[in-house]
Amino acid sequence: MVSLNDIAPGTWNIDADHTEIGFVARHLAVTKVKGRFTDVSVNAEVAEDRKNSTLEFTVQTASVQTRNADRDGHLKSADFFDVEQYPTMTFNATNIGDDTITGDLTIKDVTKPVTFDYEFNGISDDPWGGTRAGFEAQGEINRKDFGLSFDAAAPGGNALVSDKIKINLDLEFAKA
Repeated sequence: MVSLNDIAPGTWNIDADHTEIGFVARHLAVTKVKGRFTDVSVNAEVAEDRKNSTLEFTVQTASVQTRNADRDGHLKSADFFDVEQYPTMTFNATNIGDDTITGDLTIKDVTKPVTFDYEFNGISDDPWGGTRAGFEAQGEINRKDFGLSFDAAAPGGNALVSDKIKINLDLEFAKA
């Protein structure tokens, strides 16, 4: 069985074509709305001593997509990401464990610690002579903690958008 310790030390580059940074919110407390960010850069350095490895994400907030142009426009507005004022959000890992990654998530200049549970999917040689590694991770934030403060309610009192946002990461890295 392959483990995280089998990943070769060094730089690992994100394969943007096989990576997705997604999120899920509740709409009117009855259904899910899913979205993703399409412009993401990741720096990953695997150290000999895994505790010294680094992982940094930068997400271009204007790249948000939910399959609805009006909603995407609203998410880019000051009610949510305010992409003109805050074009990026970042995550910098502070502790990489065997099945969790904790780090500092910064959205709209607000930084809070966030923990992601992750699963290492393994390592594979690719057809071009390279090596790939895959991961899936899940975490959760309260959007209002980061200044994403839109707060409308439906006539029955249900929130239009949930405060709790699930974050889902599907990541594929290529050994540099």
